[in-house]
Amino acid sequence: MKEPKAESSISLLPHLEAKIRQTHSLARLLTKYAEQLLQEYVQHQGEPFGLPGFSPPRLPVAGLSAPAPGHAGLPVPERLQLDAAALATLPVLLDGVRRLQAELNPRAPRLLRHLEEAALQARALGAAVETVLAALGASTLGSATEAAVAADTPTAPGGFSAKVLGLHVCGLYGEWVSRTEGDLGQLVSGAPA
Repeated sequence: MKEPKAESSISLLPHLEAKIRQTHSLARLLTKYAEQLLQEYVQHQGEPFGLPGFSPPRLPVAGLSAPAPGHAGLPVPERLQLDAAALATLPVLLDGVRRLQAELNPRAPRLLRHLEEAALQARALGAAVETVLAALGASTLGSATEAAVAADTPTAPGGFSAKVLGLHVCGLYGEWVSRTEGDLGQLVSGAPA
């Protein structure tokens, strides 16, 4: 009676491939959405945001940094672990930006709605990546819980600083979603992990 077990493990491969493709498609869609969100965010911030040559100061974002340059050299499961950890952090940060924007731009309901949707989408993509990791037999990194990040979520640091912080969070959202898309693409294309 061991044959049914063998058959069921073989039948999991198409399921895993389908889940990877589905998650990759979601990441690709969210990469485009993140670009649109960043553009919309900049449009609502006024000058000097969006002006040619404007280079905002780098403000630290609690609990999250951009993907490290060495990220691409890691094995795919390790990259996906880092992606999942970042995606677990982003919803709280995006919610914080939405709250700040509600004060700074209360007449921008579309931007506020898109920030809320981005938080939900980051959460969904993170859960999907964790499902792929579990199916691959890899553990998650035990990323910071949303509650822990929420403790570090910025409160209104002041108009300009709040706008710069939001710009960086929206940018990080795009960077991590794009990185996740690329990392999942390694599995979809069958490239060595």
